[in-house]
Amino acid sequence: MTTDTASPATAARVTTDHQRLPLAGLLALATAVFITCLTEVMPAGLLPAMSGSLRVGASAMGQSVTVYAIGTALTALPLTAATAGWSRRRLLLTAMATFAVANTLTAVALNYPVAMVGRFLAGVAAGLAWSLLAGYARRMAPEALQGRAIAIAMAGIPVALSLGVPAGTFLGRAVGWRWAFLSVSVLAVLLIGWILLAVPDHPGQRAGARLPMRQAVRLPGVAAVLGVTLTFVLAHTILYTFIAPFLGRLGLGNSVGLVLLVFGAASLVSISITGAQIGRRLRTLMIGATLLVGAAAALLAVSSGSTALVYLAAALWGLGWGGVPTLLQTAGGNAGGAAADSVMAMLVTLWNGAMAGGGAVGGVLLGALGTLALPWTVVVLLAPALGIVLATRAHGFPERRG
Repeated sequence: MTTDTASPATAARVTTDHQRLPLAGLLALATAVFITCLTEVMPAGLLPAMSGSLRVGASAMGQSVTVYAIGTALTALPLTAATAGWSRRRLLLTAMATFAVANTLTAVALNYPVAMVGRFLAGVAAGLAWSLLAGYARRMAPEALQGRAIAIAMAGIPVALSLGVPAGTFLGRAVGWRWAFLSVSVLAVLLIGWILLAVPDHPGQRAGARLPMRQAVRLPGVAAVLGVTLTFVLAHTILYTFIAPFLGRLGLGNSVGLVLLVFGAASLVSISITGAQIGRRLRTLMIGATLLVGAAAALLAVSSGSTALVYLAAALWGLGWGGVPTLLQTAGGNAGGAAADSVMAMLVTLWNGAMAGGGAVGGVLLGALGTLALPWTVVVLLAPALGIVLATRAHGFPERRG
């Protein structure tokens, strides 16, 4: 005999199943984030070797990050619009295949212009990936766990910084920087198989269902999130891109990998805290992140070569920065609502525009004023970012949510 009433045990099991996260798929997305982030920042640890091999100065080689960001900033919005109807898995596979080609081209480049072409192509792939990944993670999870799903996917960022960049730096010094880029290409090819096996497909958007971006930016809170993204990422990139010459001036040029390891390990702690608390304390976490990165930059500015202070600053920097991508993308998605994909595309464009600006501004500051100007510029830029977060109590970075 059957009944229409489920037992309490059955109901609890159904509820638990409904709330379960698809970890295999989310970890594949985290690996895609890892590849995207590692490709972006790997020149920071390999800058001296790359500049020597390609016979250009450190400031010129630092523009490899700028060119990457320009590729993303110029193509993210048009490519997102052009591929909005594609299935999400097809788009993700295309992005990873492009990363494999771009990193291989950078690795085999015999001169500076060819390396820059590879970096630009990698930036194009990043534009596709970044505008897709946060929304993909949200769609794979139950509504109550979407913030945690994004945090899992974004965990690829601190892993790249804590493990990938130091490993790439070590590999570059051991067997050459070209092998570091080739290893990322191999990983991208392996990830393509993982995506086919573990990541569920989702359809793209119908043409009539897309909110134009000029309307999406007017939604309450969206402009605030985009403003914080612009200033925060600009500040971070100015210092991070040129961390190797900055540490070299302090006599710690041989410790770049270890400093980045401390930074990345602290970022892992940050992302774990963010994943656990983001659903209720996004505003508090964003304020704390801004203060921590500002304090770290000020500490670097006054460290005067003190090894202990440099490592303390790296730890504070990682604790602040680690959760920022998750916080900003979650805030943008929340503010955008049904137009979240459009908001993500704008956020990605601004993010990478800020990266391009950070590399360019950092290069000018490095050449004109020296390395000490870099951390003080970070402090100055974070002041308006903090002001925006504090002012947007109702929308953008709202008070505690249930």
